[in-house]
Amino acid sequence: MSASDRVVLIGMMGSGKSTIGASLSKLTGWPYIDNDEVVEQMVGMPTRDLLQQHGVAAMRTAESAAAQQVLTMKAPLIAGVAAGIVLDPAVSEQVHDGAFVVFLRAHIDTLANRVEGTYRPWLGDDPEATLKKLYEGREPLYEKLAHLVIDVDTTTPDEVAQRILDALDAA
Repeated sequence: MSASDRVVLIGMMGSGKSTIGASLSKLTGWPYIDNDEVVEQMVGMPTRDLLQQHGVAAMRTAESAAAQQVLTMKAPLIAGVAAGIVLDPAVSEQVHDGAFVVFLRAHIDTLANRVEGTYRPWLGDDPEATLKKLYEGREPLYEKLAHLVIDVDTTTPDEVAQRILDALDAA
């Protein structure tokens, strides 16, 4: 198995990791594994409960461990990992070296529109401002981690999935 048998989707919440992961799964027949599912299996509670009960540091630790776990799972597979793993240089390097990493890049207004109405209590009363603050300084980290960057503001999930598949075929 090679790193191109393991696709990891990165990007901010609302960038479409789960939706694009499902589209890519249909195209390839590979399973899609979501960060929140891996975290819940590892710690026994949903990510949002972990955050509320144990704080940001515990959530970040679990998300980094989940990204590392994805790298040990039987390939081929597609996984969406937490947006915050880029803040952990050691885990970012492991993910970069162990998978074909795709950064799903979106404008803040696109992200805010997509997360509106979803249950994400950490976004508070002003999701756009919170996302802007979270995104500050992360874009260069996402770009450094990624093997492929795709702008997702005006493309459909199926179009993005096809672009990823084309890049995998070319790799």
